Amino acid sequence: MITIQKGNFLKQREIYMCIKQSVGTGGANQKIDVKIIQAALNLSRSSAFQLTEKLSIDGSIGKKTVSAIEHYQASVVKMHRPDGRIDPHGNTLRHLKKSISKGLSMDALIAIMAHGSSNSVKKYHSLLAKQLPIYNINTPLRTSHFLAQIGHESMSLTYTEEIATGSAYEGRKDLGNTHKGDGTRFKGRGLIQLTGRKNYSDYGFYACLNLLAKGNENLISAHPSIALDASIWFWNVRKLNQLSDADDLKGVTRRINGGYNGLDDRQAYLNRAKFFLL
Repeated sequence: MITIQKGNFLKQREIYMCIKQSVGTGGANQKIDVKIIQAALNLSRSSAFQLTEKLSIDGSIGKKTVSAIEHYQASVVKMHRPDGRIDPHGNTLRHLKKSISKGLSMDALIAIMAHGSSNSVKKYHSLLAKQLPIYNINTPLRTSHFLAQIGHESMSLTYTEEIATGSAYEGRKDLGNTHKGDGTRFKGRGLIQLTGRKNYSDYGFYACLNLLAKGNENLISAHPSIALDASIWFWNVRKLNQLSDADDLKGVTRRINGGYNGLDDRQAYLNRAKFFLL
């Protein structure tokens, strides 16, 4: 009798839930799922499989993607009759997970941040590689949790400023909003949405930026490097590496959000990140 520990079962379930529905011939072919498979095929390092041309990670199923799936199934999975479809819990996906080159490659980042455009995602790739190690976000698990949170908060690196006006934060002394207009001035900015006069002041002191000067509050949202750095700084101050090491998604989310808003979406980002990094 083989005993499977519950924790290990859940980790495997996370890995194979990186896609929600089938991709390929006869599949649902949801855009996010297709992006994940396209990236995974590009990143396969199996000696038996080689693409003559990398797939575009655009989420659109087409002859090239289906042909690549069939080629992978024939050469790596050893299917006598490749069906050109990858299922969430299928054998082809298990093989892909084993064969992909792990790490935060450009292809992997585009697939993880599947809600965003490739152009908006690409500008953060080199910044992440440079800035994450500064704050010891230097393991696959820590990186996966960080990406899950910034992915949700920024809609896949699309937004660096809260869409709402920020008026709801007016008078919030717990955020340091003691001056008239602070709610709007110091609304959420950055990839994790730094919020409130106090957080702006603390990060500004750390980064040698006078974010309290009129107009300077916009520096966080205007410059990708600052948007990212402010978010990593927040991550470090809240000691989120420790919760990430424990693989505690709810704990990380609560410390960032104050609750569990968007937990399912954060889990989906985490599943995608783990698929490519772990």
